[in-house]
Amino acid sequence: MKPSFHARLLNGPFEDPCLYVRLLRESRALLFDIGFTANLSPRDILKTSDIFVSHTHVDHFIGFDNILRISLKKDSPLRFYGPEKFIDRVEGKLKGYTWNLIGEYPIIIEVAEINEKTIKRAVFKAENSFKRENMDTVLFDGILLKDSFFSISTAVLDHQIPCLSFSLEEDYHINIDKAKLKKLNLPVGPWLNKLKKAIRENDLNTAITIGDKEFTFAELKGIANITEGQKLSYVADIIGSEGNIKKVIELVKGSDVLYIEAYFLDKDKGRAEQRYHLTAKQAGKIAREAGVKKLEVFHFSPKYIDAPEELVKEAAEEFRR
Repeated sequence: MKPSFHARLLNGPFEDPCLYVRLLRESRALLFDIGFTANLSPRDILKTSDIFVSHTHVDHFIGFDNILRISLKKDSPLRFYGPEKFIDRVEGKLKGYTWNLIGEYPIIIEVAEINEKTIKRAVFKAENSFKRENMDTVLFDGILLKDSFFSISTAVLDHQIPCLSFSLEEDYHINIDKAKLKKLNLPVGPWLNKLKKAIRENDLNTAITIGDKEFTFAELKGIANITEGQKLSYVADIIGSEGNIKKVIELVKGSDVLYIEAYFLDKDKGRAEQRYHLTAKQAGKIAREAGVKKLEVFHFSPKYIDAPEELVKEAAEEFRR
C-alpha cells in the first residue's frame, strides 16, 4: 500500500520538536509543533496549511516567526491550533512587529484554541495589520479538523499546563487495481484523483473524462479497492500520570506510527515527574498497550547527550515486552 502521509521529524532527538507531514495526494503539508524550523525549505513551508502546537514553551513554538515570514504572501489561509490561551500567544507574537506596509498582502491567519469543552476561534488579517478579530466558540468533540479524506483528533493533557497530543487518521485507503486498469486499457493519470474523490464523497453522478472518452462513476468504481487508512500520532511533553496515559492510549490506539517523547530514563522517573515529562519506559508502555505498529521516540533530555541509545533501547524493550 502506497502511503497517503509521509512524515519526518525535522530535528534530532535533543533539538526542538517538529514533525512535518506531507499529504502526498494533495501537494499539501501539516506541521505538529514548530520548534526550530530552519530545516524546512520555503517551498515546504508554503505547502503547509495547518499547524498543530502542543503548547507554547519556546522549544515548541519558536518557529512561528520563520513560518510567518515565509508565508506573508500566501494566498490561502494558514491555520493554527493550540491549547488554552493560544490565541493570546499568537496575538503577542504578531504584536511584536510593525505592520504598516502589508495592507495589500493576502495572508490570513486563522487560530483555534482548544480546551476540554470548547474551541474558540480568532482571525488575524494582513489587510488589517493583524489586528485580532474574535470569531465563534463551538463545542469540542475531540476532532479538530475533518478534511476530504482524513481527520485530526486531539486530547488535552497535563504538562503542569494544558498540552495537546494529536492523531492524524485517514478515513480509508483507496488502492487502484493495476490489473483491472490494464484490462480496461486505461492509462494512469490525474483522472484517478478525481475518481478517488468521487468514491470518498460517494458522488454517483460524477463523469470522468479519460482521453476522448467519458466514463460514469459506476464504470470505474470497480478498479478501486478500499482498505484500512493510515494513522499517525504525535505525543510530546506530558507527565506519565494514570489519567494522561489513559487518554493517550485511547487517542493513539492502532497507529501505524507513534511519535512520542522519551525525555528521561526510568531510573530518573522522579525527575521526570518533577519536570512533567514521560520516561522512555512509559513511552514504550503506551505504544504497546495502544497496539501501535511502529514506535518513534524523540525529544530527549540533554542529560543523556552522550548516550541517546539508552533511551531508544529502554523504550523499544518495553514496547516489545
